[in-house]
Amino acid sequence: MDSAEFNKLVEQAVDDLPQDFRDKLENIAITVEDYPSPAVLRSLGDRAGKHSLLGVYIGIPYNKRPAYHISGKLPDRIELYQKNIESICRTPQEIVEQIKETIIHEVGHYFGLSEEDLERLEGV
Repeated sequence: MDSAEFNKLVEQAVDDLPQDFRDKLENIAITVEDYPSPAVLRSLGDRAGKHSLLGVYIGIPYNKRPAYHISGKLPDRIELYQKNIESICRTPQEIVEQIKETIIHEVGHYFGLSEEDLERLEGV
C-alpha cells in the first residue's frame, strides 16, 4: 500500500473515533513513518523492536505538564509505523482497526498511563 492510501486510512480511522475522543486529539499531530527511527528505539530501550513497534506517543504527558502555559510549544505527536501495521493486517479494514487501536493506546500515554496501566485496561 502506498503512503497516500495509508494516510487516507489514518484519516478514516480518526474520523471513526467517537467525537469526545477526537476532541482530546486537539493538540496532537498524527504522523506516519515506515519504521521507527533509531532515536525513537533508543528512547524506548528494550521495550520495542524496529519491526514490532506499531506506534509511539512523543510529548509531555498531560499529568506531567507544568501548570503555566508554554508558548510556542510544538504539538505532541503520535507516530504510526506503516510497514509494521501492514505486516500484522490482512485487509484494509484490519489496518483501519489497528490504526484506531494504536491511536487509542498512544492517547492513553498522553494521559500518563503506563504500558502496565494500558494492559490492565485492555484486559477489562
